[in-house]
Amino acid sequence: MGFGLRLLWRDWRGGELGILAAAIVIAVAIVTGISLFVDRLQQGIVSESSQFLAADRALQSPRPIDKQWLERASTEGLKLAEVIEFQSMVFAGEAMQLASVKAVSDSYPLLGQLEKANQPFAQGLKVDSGPQQGEVWLDSRLLPLLGVTIGDRLFVGEAELIISAVAINEPDRGGNFFGFGPRVLMHIDDIAATEIVQPGSRVDYRYLFAGDGAALLVFSEWLKPQLQPSHRWLDLKDSQPSISRALERAENFLLLAGALGVGLAGIAIALAARRYSERHFDYVAMMKSLGASSQRILSLYMTNLFVLGFIAALIGCFMGWLIQAGFISLLQEFFEISNLPAITARPFIIGGITALVCLLAFALPPLIQLQAISPLRVLRREMSATGLGPMLSNTIGVVGIAGLMYWYSGNGLLTLAVLSGVLMSFVIVGGAALFLLRGSSQLGMQAGSTFHLAMASMRRRGLQNAVQIVIFSLAIMLLLVLALMRTSLIEEWQQQLPDGTPNHFLLNIADDQVDAVAQLIESEGGGNQPIYPMVRGRVVTIKGLPVNEYIAADEQVAQSLDRELSLTWSNELPMDNTVIQGQWWEEGSSVDQVSIEAELAERLRVVVGDSIVFQMGSEQLKVAVSSIRTLDWESMRPNFYMIFPPKVLNRFPASYMTSFYLPAESNLFLNRLLQAFPTVTVIEMDSVIKQIRDIIFKVSTAIELVLALIVASGLLVLVASVQASLDSRFKESAILRTLGARRGLVLGSLVIEFTSLGFIAGLLAAGGAELSVFVLQTMALDMRYIAHPWVWVVGPLLGAMLIGTAGYVTCRKVVDAPPVQVLADL
Repeated sequence: MGFGLRLLWRDWRGGELGILAAAIVIAVAIVTGISLFVDRLQQGIVSESSQFLAADRALQSPRPIDKQWLERASTEGLKLAEVIEFQSMVFAGEAMQLASVKAVSDSYPLLGQLEKANQPFAQGLKVDSGPQQGEVWLDSRLLPLLGVTIGDRLFVGEAELIISAVAINEPDRGGNFFGFGPRVLMHIDDIAATEIVQPGSRVDYRYLFAGDGAALLVFSEWLKPQLQPSHRWLDLKDSQPSISRALERAENFLLLAGALGVGLAGIAIALAARRYSERHFDYVAMMKSLGASSQRILSLYMTNLFVLGFIAALIGCFMGWLIQAGFISLLQEFFEISNLPAITARPFIIGGITALVCLLAFALPPLIQLQAISPLRVLRREMSATGLGPMLSNTIGVVGIAGLMYWYSGNGLLTLAVLSGVLMSFVIVGGAALFLLRGSSQLGMQAGSTFHLAMASMRRRGLQNAVQIVIFSLAIMLLLVLALMRTSLIEEWQQQLPDGTPNHFLLNIADDQVDAVAQLIESEGGGNQPIYPMVRGRVVTIKGLPVNEYIAADEQVAQSLDRELSLTWSNELPMDNTVIQGQWWEEGSSVDQVSIEAELAERLRVVVGDSIVFQMGSEQLKVAVSSIRTLDWESMRPNFYMIFPPKVLNRFPASYMTSFYLPAESNLFLNRLLQAFPTVTVIEMDSVIKQIRDIIFKVSTAIELVLALIVASGLLVLVASVQASLDSRFKESAILRTLGARRGLVLGSLVIEFTSLGFIAGLLAAGGAELSVFVLQTMALDMRYIAHPWVWVVGPLLGAMLIGTAGYVTCRKVVDAPPVQVLADL
């Protein structure tokens, strides 16, 4: 043991273990740092995102639920809150206004905070609970509409309540579309005094739940079998699918980044361990000639390896903690991060296991070869080691990377996509590298002495340089993939809600008000927005079968059809809609047909040509499916499952709706609109859009910071790959210097050689990156693929710059070492 530790210390002081230890530290730091970062930050972001519900989960119902359900939730340790919403006329003196009344219990909100103020449109003060019994908070627009101020009295039904504050914002204001019109916030215990809520009243009941994830899961599993089709058990995905999708894609990206970071660090470990074992061939031969057994030698080096790995893992875990602490601190400069979960042991366990797997899969195979060194190597140094072949050694490494990727990401498709891309890149890039090297060498023979020397070196190491190009290309390709994925994610999120995104909806527009409303919106700068008719209808028959048979067979279909649908007509295909099957009708068509949204068509199992019968009041309408459309539900524009030709549906009574953009400073325009059209209902989505943008900004910033970690792994691979050829370069430089070559000539040829290798690697990496991004975007992350022409310029330039710089910095000591010393060591 003592001899082994002395050998380890000597190798460390000699610098042979620097890259190996650094690679282990980087691998562990990346995994630990990202695990800590993702665990804490993502839970914090999810917690903040859950404020869209004001809870972790919500149960929405058209009627009060069984009290036993709430008792069961309390038994599981969950926090509870109740919300009742309905529309009603409110009165102040002679003034009256249709408002959205929201009654909340004392514990509301469970997540997030309310904002109130003493003046309309003022900066809100955050508070943890709503109005007290006997009080109401009014929306900023409602005070001037009613001509009231703080302290005045307001009648909601038969209840007389005191206006105590202005309601600026609620965390779940955009959680559903029941909250039409200006808001009145009151205490739930005042509901009885209003005498508004009666049997048969259109009221929305929401029960909010928050607590430990395990307790929520237990309660959810108990509750779901008892839910009726009219109930909705909501989480973030149901409430805000755009935020849920952004978080899901961000999580996949972070897991992908972590897996690739470990893969890059593993390659660096394998390269460093191979060079370390090759430099110890002579030591092992000497020890064997002095009587050491193969088992003793293997035990010695394995012990040293695991001692080094243990120390590096500890340092890596500490660095991982520093990384996540630094990221959290940096992010807090951009936005407030609240309620971050405590650090757990899981990320450190992941880091430790990562270090162990990296050692076993990447570092151990080269060291096993040491036990096969013959003692005769003391006399015949040309004898090489036997034992594990390169194919078996590489296979162990690939299996190790695959296992780590799958265990770390938990996503088999993501792991398969990355590994397939990497293996294909090895084959394709390796062949292309040999071809390009042959061509570049022939070109270099016609150049001057420096280029001639560089290209001669490239030709002489054809196979070795091809392997190096593959490694260089892989490292650059992975960096480009992450950069492209990061860019695609952030650009797509930003495109979801560009400036000018409609932030207000108008409903219940009468037929004779359409032109006047459109003119008023356009005069305010809201643009010429399409106004869509809405007709209510219920599906009664699909493909000749009663819809009840569909409901009995499929719960998803039941949720889709157990209600009236909002139907519309249009001659033109709406914005953000794309026909994927069938054909859109010609203007003026009178054929009984319908265009259906793609996801609903899949749930209903209908295709073009199938028949659907709708119940429209007392009349039934039979139509054929003529087209199937995809649409963007996150566009903040009116979207419809079913669209008909105008001549098919316009005989039925309809109301109209539209959406438009209104700047925050123009909010009082809504008062003028409602005074001119008091029956029109306004849905304000501006606060929801602001919250969505805040979440997307936070996720985007986190992704940019994590990307910086992976760059370190890529650079480490580049340095390790360059160092793998240092020994032979020392010998060549010594011979050239002995024969009279100038130092500048040798160093210049090295820079040209590595720059050329980097350019070729970058060119090949660009192609591999585009292919990998296509696979990841279309198969793993459910995104639309967009080509990136700039990568064909950046890839070669980045490769030439990185590899050229790494070669220059690493190989300077090759020309600095005195030739006499190098030749003496030989």
